[in-house]
Formats: sequence, structure tokens, C-alpha cells
Amino acid sequence: MSTWTPRSVFRGLAVTEAITWALLLTGMFLKYVTETTELGVQVFGMVHGVVFIAYCLVTVVVAVDQRWSLSRLALGLVAAVPPFATLLFERYADRRGLLGDEWLSRHDSPTAPQRAVCWLLRHHRLAAGLLVVAVAALTGAALVVGPPA
Repeated sequence: MSTWTPRSVFRGLAVTEAITWALLLTGMFLKYVTETTELGVQVFGMVHGVVFIAYCLVTVVVAVDQRWSLSRLALGLVAAVPPFATLLFERYADRRGLLGDEWLSRHDSPTAPQRAVCWLLRHHRLAAGLLVVAVAALTGAALVVGPPA
């Protein structure tokens, strides 16, 4: 069994997203409650934004591979918005058997998205690079648009 399973990849991003939420909330406490520094929000806001985007992209890949319904995919994506909800969704998904220990997508899978995930899995180093580029591009676009209101 590979260490890079849908379960391990999704769990890792869900936990990391929750950790960055905790760091951002700590930064917000320091900025708005103690009024001591804005550095925590500046640094952890960016870190959280990057991990948020990576979590969303990986959620789509895992959802396609594990054949989630669109409503479960939407729930997984929405879980990134409230603090720590990715942990709750990961637990929900794991308990319902939505996170397998094997990737299901094959070159002869019935849908184009599943075949695309298969291609990404066969070219995992390139896929990791594409993930980094996609996260950077989406982060750049988010910075152009501006911080959340």
C-alpha cells in the first residue's frame, strides 16, 4: 500500500488547513484584541490562503477519484471556510468510506475527469509541480482581487 493514498493526502491537507486557521486566528487575536502586532495576520493570512487553495484543489482531485457526488464535493469545499471544519469533514468522509486506501482512477475510467486524475497519478512529480503552479496562480489572482472583506 502506498503512503500517498486518497485518505492520507486528504487528511494531511485537512489537518494543515485547520492548523493554518489556528495560526490566523492567533494573529487576529494579537491584532484586534491585544493590539500588539499585525504581523501574525500578515504572515499567517498568506499561509492560510495558500493552504486553503491547495486543500480545495486536492479536494476536487480526491472527489473525482473516489467518485463523490457533487453535493459531497461541495460540502468538502465549503468545509474550508469555517475554522476547523475541514477536520470535521475529513472525519465524516472517512467514516462513510469516502476516503479509500487506493486511487480508483484508471486510464480506462468512464469519465474524462477520472482519466485526468489517473494521468496526474501516473505523473506524480509533474502533478506536484502543476499543483504548486496552480496554487501560486490562484494565490496571485486572489492577491490582485484583494483580501476578503
